[in-house]
Amino acid sequence: MSKVKAISVTQLSRRIRNLLEIEIGEIWVEGEVSNLRKQSSGHWYFSLKDQSAQISCAMFSARRREGAEVIEDGVKVQIFGETSFYEARGSTQLIVRKAQAVGVGDLQARFEELKRKLDKEGLFSAERKRKLPYFPKVVGIVTSPTGAALQDMQNVLSRRAPWLTVVVFPAAVQGKGAERGIAKAIERAGKAEKEGLPQPEVLMVARGGGSLEDLWNFNEEVVARAIAASPIPVISGVGHEIDFTIADFVADLRAPTPSAAAELVAPDRSELLKKLSDQKARVTHLVADRLQRNSERLSYLEKGPLGQSAERLLREPMFRLDEAAGRFERTAEESFKKREIRVAEFEANWRYFHPLEMLRAREERLKIKEEAFERAVEEALRGREEKVAKLASLVKAYGPGKTLERGFSITFSESGDIIHDPTDVSPGERLETMVHGGSITSTVEK
Repeated sequence: MSKVKAISVTQLSRRIRNLLEIEIGEIWVEGEVSNLRKQSSGHWYFSLKDQSAQISCAMFSARRREGAEVIEDGVKVQIFGETSFYEARGSTQLIVRKAQAVGVGDLQARFEELKRKLDKEGLFSAERKRKLPYFPKVVGIVTSPTGAALQDMQNVLSRRAPWLTVVVFPAAVQGKGAERGIAKAIERAGKAEKEGLPQPEVLMVARGGGSLEDLWNFNEEVVARAIAASPIPVISGVGHEIDFTIADFVADLRAPTPSAAAELVAPDRSELLKKLSDQKARVTHLVADRLQRNSERLSYLEKGPLGQSAERLLREPMFRLDEAAGRFERTAEESFKKREIRVAEFEANWRYFHPLEMLRAREERLKIKEEAFERAVEEALRGREEKVAKLASLVKAYGPGKTLERGFSITFSESGDIIHDPTDVSPGERLETMVHGGSITSTVEK
């Protein structure tokens, strides 16, 4: 067997890196950001993906890079960078120089669309948010039974409130179809008594952190509606503090982490013991103070009024009683005088407003008005008579009678019309002519 000439893995890796950097070099790539990790060093690492493939990306000193603000999980971006090969892991990656947004990614778009829809229906309104019970006895948890989030919450609850009864409603919190299991678990918690379980007074829906895809089941509508329909208050503790899901907006209270949700739902035992101790000290002080004051008062009574004779004890009250009686008599007398004056005023007013007096006054006013009316009528008639006399004299002076006295006449047809022209009459027609002193009847010949 002939000896094969082989190269080392390092040599192969360097050839691949040289090939990528020379043949492809710097390039613009478009895709959706996923699994973003921001390191404390200032470097960011994420994946850029589409429907069929993905590539790892590294953005060193990210905050100083142009367009770094658009890098978020679920956002569709255009990346300008240099293709490279990471020899230590044997993986291809894109060293990002700058980025720019080209629109919201599919998941982010779905998130915003559902958020607008549920907000419009009022599922996010503050009015429907319920207060958590101050001292619950039974707490429910909807989460993965194998996840670290459950262990964290149980540790917090057992440390802060060991008397609590914790009921776990297991559900897958990641993967296809997990949202239906989460919704079903929330529904079960709302009617736990029917299944023979202790009925929770408050419910925590939680899971640990992850990428947008990992948390996506808590952005599904079926989970949101299950939380809204829950008969008991719901706390959402999904992901880390920077993660927000639709479940957070619908829940009665959002916690930044699962552990924080457990702290919100359970009162701290040490704080309760301190409050009880403070209350005990306060009550003890109040009782001791009251006993001391009562003791001092009893001692005073024994040395003061109780040690005096009845006559001395009653002397001052008798003086006060005599003074009160005198004030009462004076007050009563003044009151009676005032009432007598008011009665006299009422009698005077009664006489003035007596029905007979009012009728008599009205009769006098009516008589005065009648006399005034008669005078007004007489004056009006006298004026009319004078006016008629003037008109009669005018008619007599300028009327047709004066004209007839001067020898003029007026001729009328049989129908009573005045004849103005010879053409107004026909032969044989009877006419009547008015002259001074009478009228003449004639017949037209021509």
